[in-house]
Amino acid sequence: MAKRDRRDSLRRRRAFRAPRPRFLIVCEGTQTEPEYFKEIRHLERSLIDLTISPGGVPKTLVERAVEMKKAAVANAKRQKDDNQKYDYVWCVFDVDEHPLVPEAQQKARDNSIEVALSNPSFELWALLHFRNQSAHIERGPLHHECKLYMPGYEKRLPTTRLYPLVDDATQRARDLDHWQVSRDCGGANPSTGVYRLVEQIRLSDKST
Repeated sequence: MAKRDRRDSLRRRRAFRAPRPRFLIVCEGTQTEPEYFKEIRHLERSLIDLTISPGGVPKTLVERAVEMKKAAVANAKRQKDDNQKYDYVWCVFDVDEHPLVPEAQQKARDNSIEVALSNPSFELWALLHFRNQSAHIERGPLHHECKLYMPGYEKRLPTTRLYPLVDDATQRARDLDHWQVSRDCGGANPSTGVYRLVEQIRLSDKST
């Protein structure tokens, strides 16, 4: 009987898994970004809350993320459950011609919020799944390049096709990021910080 109890105890211990980390992702886009992260949420089985702030400038997105982060902390305190808090909070936006991007980045840093900034746009992250891009590129030509590699692409990325290439995209984005920083041009066109968010989602799933 004692041996059976020990076996049952071991099985229970092995079955235990820590709660999955919770992500909050606030996007400015209404289609491309949220559709992409919805699919990532499904593929990685991650706890991701998506909030869309259409028409918002980067500073507005960060302010929204700050509000939601504080609300989650207050809710966790009321329920006496730290699992109600967000483990990671991210804002995803493009440079475009948005005003106050540096101010938005500073506010994010002040509130321990991460920023995945793409220059010129989120589609650069998609293109990097297929090839390098070190030359300056505007939004229109970038969309054209995406269509060459993803026939039929308009506003919805074929995430299931992209995801098998995510390691290549991550390495290209990281190399591009380091190259821009080495030139004292961090965040310049072309660059994207989306790889850091995707990498954190993937690593957090493996850690539980």
